[in-house]
Amino acid sequence: MSHGLRFLVPLLALCGAWHAVQGAPLERGTAITDPLALRELDRGRFGLGRILMPDRSADTSIVDGELFALPSMAPVRSAIDAEFDRYVASHKADHPGESIGVADTNDFQLFDRAQLYSDESRFVLSGIVNRMDRAYVAPETCGEIRLIYRLIPTKSAQATDSLASPRLPMTLNVVLKAKGDHAVAVNGAAVTCAEVARRWLAAGDLPLTGAVLAEKLAAPEGPLDLVAPQNIDRIETNIQIVHALKSPTRDFRTDYLLKVFDYNAQNHAFEETPLENQIDRARLLADRKLARAFKAWLLDPQHFTELDRGTLVIPPEYLATGAIAATPVGFSASNLQPEFGLVQGDAAKIDPKIDPVFSNDDVVTALKKAAERGGPLQNIRSLAGFERRLNDVTCAGCHQTRGIGGFHFPGVDWLAPNPSNANIVPASPHFFGDQARRRDILMALRDGKTPDYSRGFSSRPQLRGSSELAGTEYDDGWGAHCYAPHAGAADNDRSFRSWTCAKGLACQVVDKASRMGMCFVKTR
Repeated sequence: MSHGLRFLVPLLALCGAWHAVQGAPLERGTAITDPLALRELDRGRFGLGRILMPDRSADTSIVDGELFALPSMAPVRSAIDAEFDRYVASHKADHPGESIGVADTNDFQLFDRAQLYSDESRFVLSGIVNRMDRAYVAPETCGEIRLIYRLIPTKSAQATDSLASPRLPMTLNVVLKAKGDHAVAVNGAAVTCAEVARRWLAAGDLPLTGAVLAEKLAAPEGPLDLVAPQNIDRIETNIQIVHALKSPTRDFRTDYLLKVFDYNAQNHAFEETPLENQIDRARLLADRKLARAFKAWLLDPQHFTELDRGTLVIPPEYLATGAIAATPVGFSASNLQPEFGLVQGDAAKIDPKIDPVFSNDDVVTALKKAAERGGPLQNIRSLAGFERRLNDVTCAGCHQTRGIGGFHFPGVDWLAPNPSNANIVPASPHFFGDQARRRDILMALRDGKTPDYSRGFSSRPQLRGSSELAGTEYDDGWGAHCYAPHAGAADNDRSFRSWTCAKGLACQVVDKASRMGMCFVKTR
């Protein structure tokens, strides 16, 4: 079994109850997770080889040696290699007493890139996700559709029903425009956002599975009929770059490398680009002029309100082209979190040498101005709320919150002869907790209404999904993230005091400083 899956599979098995919500599946109409249908789609035009090269035959899957030899993928390989080299050099400088390498005898076991570029590995389709809830970024494309592929070794690709999956700890997401530039329906009419949303919601009601479902999804008037290679916008990669077992000097740790590559249609190549909202902390702390510009930009009332709503898009000059998401990070502030050191808050108490970008007074003043201009804020109502939100909007910070290791969508596994997700689920609590919001946006688009694109923190979904999520681990049920206020205390944090637990449960504090914890039975 791959070194990543030794830890990923047991964690997934323990968390099998995440997907056990009464009623219809939470992802209905917003994602395709049927393993048998995905198997059929992967064998056809939604296999990675056909998506990147539409004229390619579907008879033979593209192996990674061939994939990364494509001219369009050469920049991807070069950028990933450079990130690995930087990571190893940084590790040797910071931890000279701890070895790092591919062999499992090393203190830090590195992902074996030979598996990534080998003719004995390939990517398989493990999920399709509707992200029309991101239409606020580019309204003309109606948001995004994501084809999520998981890396597997081809020689051991056939798992048995009783054995764990051979999948390797890497995903590659092909992100496409939900509506192409010249999308036309079967009747010859131009496709609208309402039509795209209608197709996805209708597909969520289909009582089908396997090949029959796959055929229906990809048929004319089906949601996947509009998913075409010419609509590719970018690819996103997530690799478990290293893992380290617990030792006398350190806790267990895994690091995940996140990268994004935009498709350049003129050059016919995927080119390295900044990650959306991945604040370049090191550069901001080192360049005070850049830090001042970023502070002025973010604290502008309009941008501050967008940060609160979760619809902020930070300009590329403040962003990083790669990110390391370390796990686990827990609830306490630490330098493993992307925003650590940017805000005076608790970080100054932990490391007084840091000169933060935002002072406490900066945040308090911005809170007042934003509230005066746009009315009550939804999420950021305190300094701690600002810190958590700033961390939350970054790629790495989001992946660290309620993820399965460093993934939010490891995807379904259809490699076994009779695949099942009874014990191993396709996605994290953060993913499932967000589905009610995403479906609400799809219904608004379908009905010609103005969608509410706002979202809550990654730890707790918005209350608009409370009726469906109440009493579950996604909202206020067993295992939900919560805040433990002190009775009558004036210092109860306004950003989190609504994070309570359902009847019969109590918030068991994990981090005393922040009062954050998880909902468990009161008597325990």
